[in-house]
Amino acid sequence: MAVHHSTRPFTPGTASLVSFAEEVFGYLPRADQRRWAHAYLEGLLATPGKKTVRRLAAAVSASPTASQSLHQFVNASPWDWGPALRSLAHWTLRRTVPRAWTIGTVVVPKRGESSVGVHRRFDPASGRTVNCQFGVGIFLSTDTEPVPLGWRILLPSRWTDDDTLRERARIPESSVGDRPASAQVLDLVHTLHSRTAATPLPVVADMSSCTEAASLIRGLDRAGCDFVVAVPPALAVLPGGRPRGDGQDAPVPVRRLVYQGDGFGEVPAPLGAPGAAPAGQPRRLLNALVRLPERPGARTGTTTPPAYRAFARRVPGRQADEPVWVTNLTRHSAEELVALTGHHARTTGALRTLEDDFGLRDFEGRSFPGWHHHMTLVSAAFAYSRLADAAAAAAARVDRPLAVVRSA
Repeated sequence: MAVHHSTRPFTPGTASLVSFAEEVFGYLPRADQRRWAHAYLEGLLATPGKKTVRRLAAAVSASPTASQSLHQFVNASPWDWGPALRSLAHWTLRRTVPRAWTIGTVVVPKRGESSVGVHRRFDPASGRTVNCQFGVGIFLSTDTEPVPLGWRILLPSRWTDDDTLRERARIPESSVGDRPASAQVLDLVHTLHSRTAATPLPVVADMSSCTEAASLIRGLDRAGCDFVVAVPPALAVLPGGRPRGDGQDAPVPVRRLVYQGDGFGEVPAPLGAPGAAPAGQPRRLLNALVRLPERPGARTGTTTPPAYRAFARRVPGRQADEPVWVTNLTRHSAEELVALTGHHARTTGALRTLEDDFGLRDFEGRSFPGWHHHMTLVSAAFAYSRLADAAAAAAARVDRPLAVVRSA
């Protein structure tokens, strides 16, 4: 496979892309699969603009059949992406100081009805109902930039109940059933924990446009996870503390309860948040203890529902735009909680970069495995671009003679 340079500057750096590809994709059983994994990674890193398979192939090979081979590798070749994500997680953890697991969502507009998971859905970013795929990703968030380490695609019942569609899109049995967004997030958290065997980090998720926020909170709590979750402002909650026991507790919108609550300290906007206050202009954080109402049909009176802290920044003229967060970290300071919400803002920025520079939305195939193959390769390219050069620079600093370090 002849490789040539594209017009976009691409410097693999001290940490060789060949070594990285071998570490992450070296488990693939065939040499041609490993070769095309490397080629796809290099294409994602080197190709400017839209990342079609044809353009990726042209960036890394002069062969007229490279495009066909690359498409075959991503969309049709039966390789398991789980080991690649496990290796990528370990590679990332060796080069970062993790702070949180963050959840990001991606809406991929599509024409036609043939791509796996395509359905009509309201997109809050555009304010329109669009024909799209809807993906959920989990990121390892650090003090600098989050790295994606796992993905799920939402499959409406049209795709899971139709045997013909399932067979055509190669949807596995394990992905069939009622799998709403909250269940996908919980599965991602469980999977990342099992892949890394590390102590679970706080989960930071924005469910403010989702009706399943309460389900996610309950699920994370049952799993023993710390969490900070943005919820719809109208989410019905009960005042915190112990239930009255007379059946007179009345649910109220969480935003109303928070803005009737107490001040919780003065804090700046989280780093990277839109509308952040200028330096030296802190904003008041309001908070209230809340409980979730018991689910219909649940046994009542057996246990006291847990109390959470709901909080939001008070920003004059922007109250309606400020998200309301719910957390089980009731003993954390205002500064610690706002720092965690900042990881969500950085994840939103990382998703934009993945879409604009790494072809997140550019998968051209239609199969379930193909979608996951593409998202895994995009994640690996992003991680390499963000961490390989930094790791090499750190190693170079360590390897310098002592006299050089002192003179610097």
